[in-house]
Amino acid sequence: MTKAPLQPARGYPASLYAATAKGVTERPALSEVRDADVCIVGAGFTGLSAALHLAEHGLSVVVLEAERAGWGASGRNGGQLHSGQRRDPYWLEQQVGKDGARALWDLGEAAKTLVGDLIGRFHIDCDYQPGLIHAVHRERDVAEEHKFAEDLRADYGYDAIEPMDRAQIGAALGTDMFFGGWRDSGAGHLHPLNFALGIAGAAERAGALVFEHSKVLEIKEGAKKTIVTERGSVRADTVLLAGNGYMQGLAPDIDRRVLPINNFILATEKLPDERVAALIPGRECAADSRFVINYWRMTADNRMLFGGGENCSPNFPPDIAGFVRPHMLKIYPQLEDCRIDFAWGGTLAVTAHRVPFIKRVSSGIYAGVGYCGHGVGIATHTGKILADAIAKGDSTLDAYARLPLPAFPGGRLFRTPLLAAALFWYGMRDRF
Repeated sequence: MTKAPLQPARGYPASLYAATAKGVTERPALSEVRDADVCIVGAGFTGLSAALHLAEHGLSVVVLEAERAGWGASGRNGGQLHSGQRRDPYWLEQQVGKDGARALWDLGEAAKTLVGDLIGRFHIDCDYQPGLIHAVHRERDVAEEHKFAEDLRADYGYDAIEPMDRAQIGAALGTDMFFGGWRDSGAGHLHPLNFALGIAGAAERAGALVFEHSKVLEIKEGAKKTIVTERGSVRADTVLLAGNGYMQGLAPDIDRRVLPINNFILATEKLPDERVAALIPGRECAADSRFVINYWRMTADNRMLFGGGENCSPNFPPDIAGFVRPHMLKIYPQLEDCRIDFAWGGTLAVTAHRVPFIKRVSSGIYAGVGYCGHGVGIATHTGKILADAIAKGDSTLDAYARLPLPAFPGGRLFRTPLLAAALFWYGMRDRF
């Protein structure tokens, strides 16, 4: 299949996002010893948002990124901005009670508000489009999903969600593969790399320093923490770990509870307007109800962007387009004739219960990782929550710290094979 002529920005993995990135700036590697109030490991949504808000609080901030700003999951994901948390309120109520679940719901809503505020305040050109559709792939689950939508309206006061029957969802998504679902007009989608780059620029204008190609090798404890890279180091009072799926080896407690997992996306050639109107006339993003979910949307330049399939391997499939395309064609066989212009993979981080790891790990060390596919909003908002905790002693992060975060079974040797086996089992259940 012929590839598009667009080329990725230098230093970024080839993807549609890298080929359409705006505001890419070459940043130096750390090559000296620096002092800072806070050192942040990772220049994704969490790290960049934290850097911006800490700088606005008047603290000196250094961000260390092993690759490029937005290089990891923040610049490669599906771009979907969800309501609430990755786990539904029913599960959260069982874990932390109704008040705790409501607090977490409100944090999810604050996350969406923050994303919108950042886009508006800093004029970030990231193609935000409202609307998200949840598509149910098993008929027996439709009633439960409709009840979920009604409960959100009745118990949480969220009136942006509406149930959809089979005819409605078929018309909205241009496929007869689903039995119903719901539309969330308060959620939406965007160009995630451009959003991350916009926050990076805002953080630097506020006074934060962002160093690229500066992989952290070690964090030395002491009255001040020393964060060591290959060519320099940072002495800081506080460290924020925000490397998500690319941070193994820096914090054993996180390693036990957070695992990297790979996800894969393709983007078709540009489609004519009339064809887009026959697929997703409202231009919402969508995701289905499978455990190993499929998710998709139309991009601003009329490409079908489709994500599907996961693995726990250190390696990506040799033919990512061939890996993802069957998932797309099962839902949209009418796209059989479409050229695939881009296909890429990325590594995110998951926890055993699909809740994020957001907490103070030890004295002077904080972490925000493990967003389980909901990072556009939650990770961005986590940066602000952690900045407020560090700068002002704010206790908002306690709502997340109360969530159960068990270690993955199997220890260092067997936990990845066990997760791979679980993904295989759930994938087979989804299929049959």
